[in-house]
Amino acid sequence: MTEQRSSGRSRRRVLAVGGAALAGVTGLAGCTGSGGSADGNNSGQQGTDGGSDADSTTGSAATTESGGSTASDETTGGSGSNELTVFHAGSLAPPFEAAETQFEAEFGAQVAREAKGSVGSTKKITEEGRRASVLGVSDFRLLRDMLLPDYGDWYSVFATNAMTITYTENSTGADEVGPDNWWEVLGRDDVTFAHSDPAVDPNGYRSVMTMKLGAMAFEGETLYDESTADALVEKARIPSGTETELLAQLQTGKLDYAWQYQSAGATRDVQTIDLQPAVDLSQATQQYADHYAQAEVETESGTFTGAPIAYGLTVPSVAPNPELGAQWLEFMLTEPGEQILKDAGFEPVQPAVVPEGAQDAVPERVMENAEARSSLGPLEL
Repeated sequence: MTEQRSSGRSRRRVLAVGGAALAGVTGLAGCTGSGGSADGNNSGQQGTDGGSDADSTTGSAATTESGGSTASDETTGGSGSNELTVFHAGSLAPPFEAAETQFEAEFGAQVAREAKGSVGSTKKITEEGRRASVLGVSDFRLLRDMLLPDYGDWYSVFATNAMTITYTENSTGADEVGPDNWWEVLGRDDVTFAHSDPAVDPNGYRSVMTMKLGAMAFEGETLYDESTADALVEKARIPSGTETELLAQLQTGKLDYAWQYQSAGATRDVQTIDLQPAVDLSQATQQYADHYAQAEVETESGTFTGAPIAYGLTVPSVAPNPELGAQWLEFMLTEPGEQILKDAGFEPVQPAVVPEGAQDAVPERVMENAEARSSLGPLEL
């Protein structure tokens, strides 16, 4: 077995796909599921999302256990209202919470956020008949393949992330775990670790992809053999809890390690491991995208195929307050929002990217801060 090594334990490695780098960016191989798109780029459309994309409500209307508030009824808040309902992935809760305070002060708005897994957040609109003026997901392909064309006309790719393993100083093996041995530590009999359900949560299927990729050769090297990958996938716990509950289990000692996005290290009281680029789904080049695409995860919701991580944001066509929704996107795509994303451990896509074919449908205030493209490398927008 040839092992691929990486040094350092705390250096953050996040995908950068903005600015001048866009011309060379490739990746985001698709995935197909039941009801998937013909081009093989569907991100999975069945099941309700949970796990790492937390299921909780936050905002300014009523306090919840996470210190946020419950989203207002999506059937209210017309275009003349100052109310803004935002559905979003749980991993977007930290930056969106920070943005909420500034946005409300600047625009006199009342923001109500509702965090849930990305598939679940999208299905609120496409299947449950609910309405929101902003939808943010951890896998932009959900917008492309689930929301469009019936519930939206366009979307933006606005941020990136990377996979990591989180732990605390009390975790078994915390004093020795690192990029060069994380699979060995996770495999020990006295160590417990978990990820969310791959059938319902992008973070869940990405966690399985990462473990599988460690046994797949990249530039002739692997981290470990196939039997090790199979053992890791088999050993991983899949609790029914949300991202918050998963982290709570980690911090109370019920878990030693939990699969998360790298951004968790910037906003949660946890430590993270910098995984190798060959497995962390952070690199958007053709070479890495082809490598990631080798990892497929079969679930009851469909088959998901590996791809670099990219977040999507849009104003659905059923938005009660599309003008204010477009203002939220403008805020997130410009300096204030970009800084918030960076502080929360994300890498903004600068400028954000929208599909060229849908350019005419993009609100002017959003289009002024985005670039229209027919593709991002081999990625079909």
